Order: sequence, then C-alpha cells, then structure tokens
Amino acid sequence: MRRAFLGRQDQTGDRPERSVDHVAIIMDGNGRWAVNKGWPRLVGHRKGAERVKEIVRCAPDLGIRWLTIYAFSTENWKRSTEEVLGLMSIFARYIEREADRLAAEGVRMRFIGDRSRLDPKLQRLMAGIEQRTSGLSRLNLTVAINYGGRDELARAAKRLAQDVAAGLIAADQVDQAALEARLDTAGLPDPDLVIRTSGETRTSNFLPWQSAYAEYEFTPILWPDFTRDELARIVGQFGGRERRFGGVMGA
Repeated sequence: MRRAFLGRQDQTGDRPERSVDHVAIIMDGNGRWAVNKGWPRLVGHRKGAERVKEIVRCAPDLGIRWLTIYAFSTENWKRSTEEVLGLMSIFARYIEREADRLAAEGVRMRFIGDRSRLDPKLQRLMAGIEQRTSGLSRLNLTVAINYGGRDELARAAKRLAQDVAAGLIAADQVDQAALEARLDTAGLPDPDLVIRTSGETRTSNFLPWQSAYAEYEFTPILWPDFTRDELARIVGQFGGRERRFGGVMGA
C-alpha cells in the first residue's frame, strides 16, 4: 500500500518533522549474544523474545502504529534441528503467554510467510490470536515467520497467474497494484524505516518489494541488547531525514 508522507511541524516550526508510522525490524544477533556469554544459542533466542515484549510495549509511545518483525526466514530451516525446534517452541509459548496482554493493550497481531511447513498446533495458535485481536488497532504487530521476500513474490505471482487463467483478471490488467493485492502484506502500509541489529548490513530477503523506498538503519547492537532508548534514538534520527520518493524536495 503506497502512501504519501505526512509530516508535522517540529518544535521550532522551521520544517516538518517526519513521523515513523511503520517500523520493520530484522532482529539479528540472538545466537551470537548467547555464544559470546558462553551459553547455548537458544538462550539468546529466549532473551530475544523478551526483548520483543519490551519493544512492542513501547512502540505506540514513540508514535509507531505498525511494527513488523522478522522472526524466522525461509532460509532458517538450514539451522540445526535442535535450534529450529527450539525456535518453534519459543514462538508457540510467546503466543500462548502474551495473548491476553496483547489483547488488553490493543495490539492486533498478524503473521506473514508460508505457514504450510509449520507445525499444525503452531498454525492454530497463529490463526487464533489473529482472530482474537482482529478488531484492535493501537498497534499493528506483524510477525514474519517462514518468510522470504522472493518466496512471497513467487507465491503472489503464482496466484496472479492462476487468477488470469481462471478469467478473474485480464492479462492487460496485471500491474503493480494487482501483484501487491496478492502479497502476504496486502492491506498493510509499506515500512517507513527498516532496522537491522547486530552490525550486519544486508537486508536478508526481508520485505524487498515493500521496502523499496524505506529508510534503513544498521546498528551494531545485538537484538537482546536492543532497548527502548535505542529505538527512540533511531526514530528521532529518522525525523531529520529527507524522503523524496524519487522526486525533488519542494516540488
């Protein structure tokens, strides 16, 4: 969903301060955080889940209305069976333990990615919390699980081809909007800001279509150490960035 930037005056009144409605985060560094301390990697992932709780809780206070987090990629299946099973268990526990609090705090939770490979119990938990929080809007939390941007685009293209073959849409009606409507993120706004923790400076197949005009911030902080203050600092810096979307400032 494309949308024009809406600004607000800063305290001096000299120029508009840019707001950050949608922040997307690549939560990297959990395993390294644990290994650096001599602990198993899963300890880092559990600590990372605790950090998610803090960031979700503070996001609305920073003006963030949409928060998308990268929890598990299509490539993460290459990790050890122990780590993958541990991660899936952490995801399930998070949903079970946080459902009441998320609902009470007005958080709508959604998931993007290919669910077909996930454990049926986890799929049921995901569907259940999506339904339970569907009417909430204080914060829109989207969790990318078994998600890959290329995989998403391929699945959307397949659905579009099937719809053309079925006569639901004419071939000459295929455009960007038609493809966007078949993405996992259909109906969601594009990210204003993408943050990656841990010092890596790659996007790792995360929201490639949706982030075409997003601002990026790469921080060396490992995800378990990423605090509210660090998020506030990055969001504050974003307020001074110039976003032209291919145009010219003032045009």
